[in-house]
Amino acid sequence: MRVVLVLFCWILLLAAPGARAQPSPPTAAAADIELGPSAIPLNEYYTISFRLRGAPLERYSAFPDLEGFKKSGKSSTTTTRIVGGQQFTELTITQRYAAFAEGEFEIKPFSMKVNGLTLESAGATLTVGPQQAAAPPAPGGTAPLQGLGLLDQLFGKPKPQDYVEPQDQAFLTVATDKPRVFVGEGLHVALYFYLRPEDQAVLDFYDFAGQLPGIIRQLRQRTVWEESFDEQEVVPENVTVGGKPFLRYRLWEAELYPLNAAPLAFPAVELKMRKYKVAKKPAEGLDNRLEGYKTYRSAPLAVPVVPLPPHPRRDQVPVGNYELKEFLDRTRFQTGRTFAYTFGLEGEGNLATVNLAAPVPPVGLELYGPEVQQTLTRQNGRVGGRKSFRFRLVARQPGPVRLDTLFQLIVFNPSTARYDTLRPKLRPVVRGPERTANTLRPVPTDPFYRQALAAADSTPQPRGIYRDVRRYANLFLAALLVFALWGWWRARR
Repeated sequence: MRVVLVLFCWILLLAAPGARAQPSPPTAAAADIELGPSAIPLNEYYTISFRLRGAPLERYSAFPDLEGFKKSGKSSTTTTRIVGGQQFTELTITQRYAAFAEGEFEIKPFSMKVNGLTLESAGATLTVGPQQAAAPPAPGGTAPLQGLGLLDQLFGKPKPQDYVEPQDQAFLTVATDKPRVFVGEGLHVALYFYLRPEDQAVLDFYDFAGQLPGIIRQLRQRTVWEESFDEQEVVPENVTVGGKPFLRYRLWEAELYPLNAAPLAFPAVELKMRKYKVAKKPAEGLDNRLEGYKTYRSAPLAVPVVPLPPHPRRDQVPVGNYELKEFLDRTRFQTGRTFAYTFGLEGEGNLATVNLAAPVPPVGLELYGPEVQQTLTRQNGRVGGRKSFRFRLVARQPGPVRLDTLFQLIVFNPSTARYDTLRPKLRPVVRGPERTANTLRPVPTDPFYRQALAAADSTPQPRGIYRDVRRYANLFLAALLVFALWGWWRARR
């Protein structure tokens, strides 16, 4: 009778509306702000970063301006983890600040918006100490003052002015960091606009946000894997060209990985700039400039792509400068006990093409996984990072575990133009008696082994069992409702 009563209560819980399982809501986007260290030397950067999780980056507001500091470029880092077939991505955007002088500075509270989320920072107190090496370059000079616009003279009709177009040495160019690349090797491509410092008075960007998307579409290649650098401010850099000082504006940059041996052809692109003519005889009270436009055109560029040397698995070999980093989660190993081994790559290359499948383990060894984690960093025209594959192993027989016979990865190094095989050097030694039964214990905190898996009932059930239970539960609830209404009617009498 007690069993029947327990079953009856369970049926009531299933039929109750609040007891039905609700679909879990989708993971919401989350973001936070991270400030750099509270003390830095004069020749190091202070940083402010924000991290975004659960959604791709769509837009974000500008980083704050700090009194006594100059913004000095950004960097971005993308971390991707694959656990149980689900992918989790975290993007970090970092703004660097260069201090003008030593001293103690107060970073006032500020806020930023990332994908519509408002992030608040309470600020901090920052101490800038003496430099440790060479001092950072002095901040660039201010640009000449622009005219305030055309003003009418107080009396009489203004006299017509004659204008001349000054010569400039500005130019637009598409540049790469290598004259040729192998298939799969990274090629850094950037669109630059150069001008002399004195040309700033007569040149200005015109509808840059409207022109740039069309220019990028012309420069994109169909036969590459592209890793674009995140949105960044277009600020001038001091460079030297032909022994002369120039200001260089980086308009767009990306890292391209050719997928086949088809050459990369970058067509000539055009950028329309606002250029002013200056008056032959400047007059007081007038702007003395006449607005006009000039179009700059880059030269076409072709980069040959070299096929990889012959190899039986040439189409599956990742290309890059990689170094093997391997880890074990413990130093003592027992038969029947789980231990984790991480096979990681670190360096420059297209980490998205790196895959390490789980090998077939020998008799007496069980293997599970892998859990994949990837981190990409784009900074200073370079794309690099690390990718790791975490496996779990259970040895049933004592003795050394030959990891070098289980895991290996063939890569092509473009610097040496040779194939390399990365093999583990760690060799754990398992101790204890031989175990033939399955002694793997579930770990509640492990995403691969939940406690529910060990206690789950594998007995097949009829397909309509839940439909029948719901029907009987609804009938029982209806009977209870009729009984409750009858009792209420009797009580009223």
